Amino acid sequence: MQPDKVVIANASRRLPGDLAMWLFIGAELTAFALLFMVYTTSRALHPEVFALGQSQLNSHIGLLNTMALLSSSYFVVNAVATVKAARKHWAVTHLMIAMLFGLGYVALKSFEYYQSVSAGYGLTTNTFYQYYYLLTGFHYLHVILGLILLLLVTFKVAANHYTAEHINGLESVASYWHMVDVLWLVLFPLVYLIH
Repeated sequence: MQPDKVVIANASRRLPGDLAMWLFIGAELTAFALLFMVYTTSRALHPEVFALGQSQLNSHIGLLNTMALLSSSYFVVNAVATVKAARKHWAVTHLMIAMLFGLGYVALKSFEYYQSVSAGYGLTTNTFYQYYYLLTGFHYLHVILGLILLLLVTFKVAANHYTAEHINGLESVASYWHMVDVLWLVLFPLVYLIH
């Protein structure tokens, strides 16, 4: 009988990206968690208002937005992998496709805002719409910031700034973009689906 083998974790494993970005992501996740808790508490206090508000939202656009962000994150993952494999051309292509899906989210969300405002639902309509615009608007701004960051790293990838050994900046932006995606995966069911 052989003695048990001890498996030692690879010492080179690390958190992708920079620590500063992870601190920022932690702060953003905390802010959104607090907003989600306040939203949930308010919904418990005003269930009829929130149920009516949710029934007036376009959940089909919300679902399309979910698909757009998931698709975008998929291409960001591929971009990081192709930089690590030294295939710069494909990394740029993946980042451009990721940005197109991100812009699709912005266009759909802008259209949804237009629909809601045109139907007379604004910030002052009721408590539900105050939270709807606050939560989705805050997230919308994060998507726009993420798109700007993706554009910047796309230029850097095209200029051969990143290599498999020097990829922290790209990984930081990718981590931020995945955070935006995860936030929407909580926000969509919370605001659109769960009654």
